[in-house]
Amino acid sequence: MSKIETDLLVIGAGSGGLSVAAGAVQMGAKVVLLEDHKMGGDCLNYGCVPSKALIAAGKQAHALRNGAKFGVADVAPDVDYAAAKDHVHKVIATIEPHDSVERFEGLGVRVIQERGRFIDENTVQAGEHQITARRVVVSTGSSPFVPPIPGLDKVPYFTNETLWGLRDLPEHLLVVGGGPIGIEMAQAHLRLGSKVTVIEGMKAMGKDDPELAAIVLDRMRDEGMVIEEDALAEEITGSAGDIIVKAKDGRIFKGSHLLMAVGRSANTSDLGLEKAGIEFDRKGIKVDASMKTTNNKVYAIGDVAGQLQFTHVAGYHAGVVIRSILFGLPSKAKQGHIPWATYTDPELAQVGLTEEQARDAHGSNVELARFEFHENDRAIAEGKTTGLIKVMVVKGRPVGASIVGASAGDLIGVWALAIANNLKMSQVAGMVAPYPTLGEVNKRAAGAYFSPRLFESVLVKRVVGLVQRWLP
Repeated sequence: MSKIETDLLVIGAGSGGLSVAAGAVQMGAKVVLLEDHKMGGDCLNYGCVPSKALIAAGKQAHALRNGAKFGVADVAPDVDYAAAKDHVHKVIATIEPHDSVERFEGLGVRVIQERGRFIDENTVQAGEHQITARRVVVSTGSSPFVPPIPGLDKVPYFTNETLWGLRDLPEHLLVVGGGPIGIEMAQAHLRLGSKVTVIEGMKAMGKDDPELAAIVLDRMRDEGMVIEEDALAEEITGSAGDIIVKAKDGRIFKGSHLLMAVGRSANTSDLGLEKAGIEFDRKGIKVDASMKTTNNKVYAIGDVAGQLQFTHVAGYHAGVVIRSILFGLPSKAKQGHIPWATYTDPELAQVGLTEEQARDAHGSNVELARFEFHENDRAIAEGKTTGLIKVMVVKGRPVGASIVGASAGDLIGVWALAIANNLKMSQVAGMVAPYPTLGEVNKRAAGAYFSPRLFESVLVKRVVGLVQRWLP
């Protein structure tokens, strides 16, 4: 049994853990990193990266079917699903070296490929190693939540972790869960040639602005997807190639393959958290605003901390705890400026408060600035006119923005910057965007906030009239 003492111990080599380890070691700290599975975590191996690669394949197939409006004949794509999966794995392999053991050892991190478990408040066991550290960061992420639906344990099904091994295109994919993961994978498979039925117990994309979500869901239905809402799965039966999902209200759905996409669970089991005096519940490890747990020496970041479950949030948390751990400075995490996106076509993105949340929080003080994509010249040129931006404004400052449309995930960055820095709408309106770009949507939305004040104001017109009469 070897004993290791270090400045910082990081448990979990996902997005957040890798960011902490790389940042700390390059600033002079001694760092030990534990990972008993794949470097890069869920995002690289099962989540963000492979899903976007498969979505890209689906977009290519969709473009071939829909070229006539550009003067390019529509053709039926010859989809090789196995080759599409090869593309997915090639993308993972291309990014993999950045997250590899070799890279981090090259930076000076001691990487131990064993599971870490607390054996007391100050010690973590990892294989034959007992590690004590001045500070510990738990970044073990999350895993697909598989609900205890009767019969599910007797039929073959996929999650976002196992889907990538499938090599044959599903004839009819049943997707249980209408959240971001389910909806993204549903559209990708639909465009690659599968029949797809989404089965959602409440409302599909229910956490998003309903007006914007409806635009996405309408597009999917137009493409041929079946979306069944208020269909709580009560029983699942069948066998490979013949899956049957029975909803609580009696509806029956049949398909060849089943994808379970009903949410995610924080990875808190088998960590010995109780022995370390670290409190947790079904949502994840309990942390304060500085991401510190109930053990004063231990922090938790990313999905396991039970907050917003996004890769970029884990990276943000990493920056928060590095400031505290390395420099002893006060540092707190916030959520109001965190953007997120669902990478459907059209994309849907959000930062800050939705319209409903803004009205609940600020009442009649909320003003809406809206702009439609069909008024943007670049969107018109590229045939991407389905879209809308809404900005929620209180006393001249944006408190939230919702965007549905082409490149919404990129466009939302302007509003994330504005909210993070408490900027005014006038500062966004003062931005000059190159023409013609979709980026003009943001500027035009800011302009829409000021238009009534300028063009409908009697006072402004009187002032302009007086100035014009007196000008030489």
